[in-house]
Amino acid sequence: MTVETTDLRPGHTISRVIKGGWQLAGDHGAVDRSTAIGDMEQFLDAGITTFDCADIYVGVEEVIGSFIADIRKRRGASVADQVCVHTKLVPDLTLLENIQPSDVEAIIDRSLKRLQVECLDLVQFYWWDFSLGNPMQGLSILKDLQAKGKIRNLGITNWDRHKIAPFVEAGFDIAAAQAQYSVLDRRPANGLSDWAEDNDIQLVCYGTLAGGFLTDTWLGQPDPGFQFENRSLIKYRLIIDEFGPWSRFQELLQALKDVGDRHGVSLSSVATRWVLDQPQVAAGIVGARYARHLPKTLEVFSFSLDQQDHATLQAVISNADGPNGDVFALEGDRNSRHGSIMKYNLNSNPNDKVHGTNG
Repeated sequence: MTVETTDLRPGHTISRVIKGGWQLAGDHGAVDRSTAIGDMEQFLDAGITTFDCADIYVGVEEVIGSFIADIRKRRGASVADQVCVHTKLVPDLTLLENIQPSDVEAIIDRSLKRLQVECLDLVQFYWWDFSLGNPMQGLSILKDLQAKGKIRNLGITNWDRHKIAPFVEAGFDIAAAQAQYSVLDRRPANGLSDWAEDNDIQLVCYGTLAGGFLTDTWLGQPDPGFQFENRSLIKYRLIIDEFGPWSRFQELLQALKDVGDRHGVSLSSVATRWVLDQPQVAAGIVGARYARHLPKTLEVFSFSLDQQDHATLQAVISNADGPNGDVFALEGDRNSRHGSIMKYNLNSNPNDKVHGTNG
């Protein structure tokens, strides 16, 4: 079985399944750091060469950096250089009005140091509030750092086409747009995918398995409500609420299982394959923490969805209530129940309190 790859830009090859890093962040429960670092090598050797992280995922850049340094020391630069890391730059909400070029460069330099690399493969830019400060200047600073050789390619995260378009029109080469995309959340199909194709931007998709909800674990289970140990589960439980009642979510899980049974794979593999088959999708991010999740992660490359499979899934999807609207519109409203669980100042203050409470 061969892991599928694609090029975001010439010379920038990624695996079509990316190992996600948010699940390794400090507020997602206990993480065995040494095991996580050791298991990354198994993902790399299996062909999952691309890793996703962010400046605001507390501790994750350092973990990946330790992994890269260990590989470089034991197996040489040629193997270590196979690792492709996508990180983000998310300036704190409280800093947007007064952020300086030196502040942005300091964050990039910190990511370089944490990851123990000389150049960041992809930096995905986000700006919490376009009414504050100058986001165009923020991305211009990253473009300058790209010219300095500190960044290979630029991307954005959690913006719909209406927000990305001014930057493209201003001449920025945006290689990738990261967006939430799953059989539960199909908002990128509301215009972003077509526009991205017209503008040579590929989609890198997170939430592929909805934080673990799109797995066999939840099939046949009662509605758990919203009392969870981490924000990831709350975030995706809210998306299920937009999709419809819990009973409809169970119908979707059953449809995914039915398709999986026909191919001899898990329902989670079907959910991931569905995303990879969507127009303009370069890769899906899967939050597999440890190597024990690797065999199931690789299943996605062992089969294809046929017309009958898509019809089975579409029969449920067509009845969904939502989510509707543009990418990240629900989450971008800081007063909504989606936006209220976000942490807005993790770059300089990892102990930032959650704004508001979940309804």
